Amino acid sequence: MAAAIKDTVNNMLSALNLGGEKAGQDAPPQPPSESDFTELKQKYEKAGQGHVFQYWEELKPEEKGAIFQQLQPIDPEHINNITEKALNPPEEKSEESKPSLDQLPDSATSSVIDSKSGDLDKWYESGLKLISENQVAVVLMAGGQGTRLGSSAPKGCFDIGLPSKKSLFQLQAERIWKLQHLASKTYNKEDVSVPWYIMTSGPTRKPTEQFFEENKYFGLNRNNVIFFEQGVLPCISNEGKILLENKGKVAVAPDGNGGIYQALISSGVVQDMGKRGVKHIHAYCVDNCLVRVADPTFIGFSAEKDVEIATKVVRKRNAKESVGLILQKNGKPAVVEYSEISTELAEAKDPKDSELLKFRAANIVNHYYSFRFLESIPDWAHKLPHHVAKKKIPCVNDKGEQIKPEKPNGIKLEQFVFDCFPFLPMDKFACMEVKREDEFSPLKNAKGTGEDDPDTSRKDILLQGKRFLEEAGATVISEESDAGVEVSPLISYGGEGLDFLKGREIKAPAVIEKED
Repeated sequence: MAAAIKDTVNNMLSALNLGGEKAGQDAPPQPPSESDFTELKQKYEKAGQGHVFQYWEELKPEEKGAIFQQLQPIDPEHINNITEKALNPPEEKSEESKPSLDQLPDSATSSVIDSKSGDLDKWYESGLKLISENQVAVVLMAGGQGTRLGSSAPKGCFDIGLPSKKSLFQLQAERIWKLQHLASKTYNKEDVSVPWYIMTSGPTRKPTEQFFEENKYFGLNRNNVIFFEQGVLPCISNEGKILLENKGKVAVAPDGNGGIYQALISSGVVQDMGKRGVKHIHAYCVDNCLVRVADPTFIGFSAEKDVEIATKVVRKRNAKESVGLILQKNGKPAVVEYSEISTELAEAKDPKDSELLKFRAANIVNHYYSFRFLESIPDWAHKLPHHVAKKKIPCVNDKGEQIKPEKPNGIKLEQFVFDCFPFLPMDKFACMEVKREDEFSPLKNAKGTGEDDPDTSRKDILLQGKRFLEEAGATVISEESDAGVEVSPLISYGGEGLDFLKGREIKAPAVIEKED
């Protein structure tokens, strides 16, 4: 019975992954048979969504084939159900029903800021050993385009202005290469590989693959770089109807970063991990230029705790910083948005240290998963809630005219990657606090905004490089306070291996690409 349920859920997940690869997707779509069309139309009419076929007779044969292929995997009743739940979530009716919020227990947390060096070294060594045994994989969420950055390319292709002109993709690829090299050398192992699973969206799939091809996979084995696609869901009108982008196409939108779970199953990624013997997975977002990809310390910590999920956090800057917080909600791990926390709670001090905020663990979407947890996705994915994002969605109106609305005319449904955290008992979740200046510098805004933009990303990498050199015994000479040094990940993953610079004077800005 359990196996049958799992197969059913797997089929549902595959159906929802509308953005993925399809057999023969390059061939012109063929119109359906009359019986197939009638059957599908009746299914949509029964769900009150029959309007999606109102322009059928005006479409060319290939257009009929295209919209039929798009509509066939969608269950309109399921779309109705998740829309209803998202628009009308259960309301809290009394004071007693308000959630109980508390800090994570000490047993579930660690901090690189105040952990013993012996513990950090132990976790690093054990994590690197797991890498040497080919038990570690990386999942990258890279579906975003660089539109807000003034670029039409995928965000990972963006050059943040480093002296080397390296893109975000290249920086991360080189960190993987360096880890493979370190693990191979440290444990005398050949053919160490950290498979890199890159989740794109429909618009970014092809240009991302082309970018990697053009750059020869940045030195990585192309067989260990696997691309897969995030799923999409139909956009819905304010009246609950599926919107048409044009007469022969449904308007769709990515299903949120929580769609990663469905995509991991329906794309075959989890199955591929199983064949490779992967046991530990690091997942993160492409826009963090400082991310320590497959960080051995984080992997070792999480593996020692034997948890299903662990997460990295940075310390909240102040009580007013607009960040989601990782904490206990009703005794379960959860992420609570800043808008859901009262001013009193936001400003509350840690009872163990009055210098610190009680709730300070800022979420940076940087997670560890056990393979066994990802294997279990079909058992719980259907429980993930959908959230509503009100948007201005270009569509066809009742007269068949294409419009670009000036105010929100519908909703996009999305899931959040952290919505599965409460499914875990507290002893299967862990949290590691890391230094913001060493591990978190997101790229969100256009150049010149002064916050989370290319200039701040570039500065954070150069200042980190400066710290690396100074810790190695070098002297960095700079005329400007924010001038620094770019240290290639091919030379140093996290500050190690720079002893050859001890006693040297380095004039900033500079690039350290090789030993000399």
